[in-house]
Amino acid sequence: MINRRRRGIYLLPNLLTTGCVFFGFLGIILGMDGDFGLAAIAVLVAMLFDGLDGRVARITGTDTDFGVQYDSLADMVSFGLAPSLIVYNWALGDNVTVLLWDNGGWLAAFLFVACAALRLARFNTQSGVSDKSYFQGLPSPAAAGVVVTLVWFGERVGLSGYEAAIPAAIITIAAAAMMVSNIRYDSFKELDIRYRVRFPAIVGLVVALILIAVHPPTALFLGFLAYLLSGPVLTIVRLRRHRWERRG
Repeated sequence: MINRRRRGIYLLPNLLTTGCVFFGFLGIILGMDGDFGLAAIAVLVAMLFDGLDGRVARITGTDTDFGVQYDSLADMVSFGLAPSLIVYNWALGDNVTVLLWDNGGWLAAFLFVACAALRLARFNTQSGVSDKSYFQGLPSPAAAGVVVTLVWFGERVGLSGYEAAIPAAIITIAAAAMMVSNIRYDSFKELDIRYRVRFPAIVGLVVALILIAVHPPTALFLGFLAYLLSGPVLTIVRLRRHRWERRG
């Protein structure tokens, strides 16, 4: 009797990935309706689902090639299309002369989408050979995070017009460029919470939690912005260190 391999997909990890797609799509709808704060929150919730699906698949031994490809398509919707459309509807679409260029608004949004697609394609081709301790280029969820938290922050403090369009264009273009760069970003995958840390680290964590509780948009935007800047800053520090070591 011939044993036939059962076909199908694992429910739990793919259900979590579907949740990522759902909240990314919800963010697009909310952005189209003008609820930009809720749209940003929807994308942040999508990030939570994106962080869970892979970990659940690895823990339960249900990771598959199908799941990897589905996750990439979900990321494209939630962290490529969603943030670009949200920031476009929030600031870039109403100010067509962004950065002194008539088509600057929609081109900046398109650049983000294109770079997100390129970033995900490169990640898929290098996932089996790359060092797990860092990302090559800014991860698409982090790029989406800095864009949508800027929108959320701007909504809360009342930014509008060019006051919103200029920083929106700069952040969107910068995040797009960092996604396709060769700059390394710490993945924090080798972080072990079982070991002791210095006392200032605990104090910093407490301060961060207080800031999130007092004004979540500001705290989250500054956090994502700091991560975006950490790649270039640490790269410069490493290069200077190598130069000093060679001279020494």
